[in-house]
Amino acid sequence: MTTQLKGPLKRELTIGETPYILTIAPDGFKLVLKGKRKGYEMSWTSLVSGEAALATALQASLDSHAPSGKPARK
Repeated sequence: MTTQLKGPLKRELTIGETPYILTIAPDGFKLVLKGKRKGYEMSWTSLVSGEAALATALQASLDSHAPSGKPARK
Protein backbone atom coordinates (compact mmCIF):
# COMPACT_ATOMS: atom_id res chain seq x y z
CA MET A 1 0.00 0.00 0.00
CA THR A 2 1.27 3.47 -0.84
CA THR A 3 1.00 6.65 1.19
CA GLN A 4 -0.97 9.55 -0.26
CA LEU A 5 1.06 12.73 -0.79
CA LYS A 6 -0.67 15.47 1.22
CA GLY A 7 2.17 17.96 1.70
CA PRO A 8 5.54 18.85 0.17
CA LEU A 9 8.39 16.37 0.46
CA LYS A 10 11.96 17.69 0.03
CA ARG A 11 15.03 15.66 -0.82
CA GLU A 12 18.59 16.61 -1.73
CA LEU A 13 20.23 14.97 -4.72
CA THR A 14 23.44 15.45 -6.66
CA ILE A 15 23.53 15.64 -10.45
CA GLY A 16 27.12 15.45 -11.64
CA GLU A 17 28.82 17.30 -8.81
CA THR A 18 26.06 19.88 -8.33
CA PRO A 19 23.65 19.61 -5.36
CA TYR A 20 19.94 20.19 -6.00
CA ILE A 21 16.80 20.17 -3.87
CA LEU A 22 13.82 18.26 -5.26
CA THR A 23 10.43 19.21 -3.82
CA ILE A 24 7.58 16.84 -4.58
CA ALA A 25 4.12 18.26 -3.81
CA PRO A 26 0.52 17.26 -4.54
CA ASP A 27 0.34 19.78 -7.41
CA GLY A 28 3.73 19.05 -9.03
CA PHE A 29 7.47 19.10 -8.48
CA LYS A 30 10.32 21.62 -8.40
CA LEU A 31 14.07 21.11 -8.90
CA VAL A 32 16.29 23.93 -7.62
CA LEU A 33 20.03 24.43 -7.20
CA LYS A 34 20.79 24.08 -3.51
CA GLY A 35 20.79 27.51 -1.88
CA LYS A 36 18.73 29.14 -4.65
CA ARG A 37 15.02 29.92 -4.98
CA LYS A 38 14.36 29.71 -8.71
CA GLY A 39 14.53 26.46 -10.61
CA TYR A 40 12.60 24.08 -12.82
CA GLU A 41 8.96 23.60 -11.89
CA MET A 42 6.27 21.44 -13.45
CA SER A 43 2.72 20.48 -12.57
CA TRP A 44 1.62 16.86 -12.66
CA THR A 45 -1.10 17.85 -15.15
CA SER A 46 1.50 19.22 -17.61
CA LEU A 47 3.61 16.10 -17.26
CA VAL A 48 0.72 13.70 -17.85
CA SER A 49 -0.90 15.72 -20.68
CA GLY A 50 2.27 15.77 -22.75
CA GLU A 51 2.86 19.53 -22.47
CA ALA A 52 6.25 18.80 -20.90
CA ALA A 53 7.37 16.71 -23.87
CA LEU A 54 6.13 19.38 -26.28
CA ALA A 55 8.05 22.13 -24.44
CA THR A 56 11.22 20.00 -24.41
CA ALA A 57 10.93 19.29 -28.13
CA LEU A 58 10.37 22.97 -28.90
CA GLN A 59 13.41 24.02 -26.87
CA ALA A 60 15.57 21.36 -28.55
CA SER A 61 14.38 22.60 -31.95
CA LEU A 62 15.23 26.21 -31.08
CA ASP A 63 18.66 25.20 -29.75
CA SER A 64 19.49 23.25 -32.92
CA HIS A 65 18.66 26.25 -35.14
CA ALA A 66 20.68 28.83 -33.20
CA PRO A 67 23.29 30.72 -35.24
CA SER A 68 26.97 29.62 -35.13
CA GLY A 69 26.19 26.42 -33.22
CA LYS A 70 25.50 28.22 -29.96
CA PRO A 71 22.35 27.27 -28.03
CA ALA A 72 19.52 29.80 -28.13
CA ARG A 73 19.17 32.01 -25.07
CA LYS A 74 16.29 31.27 -22.74
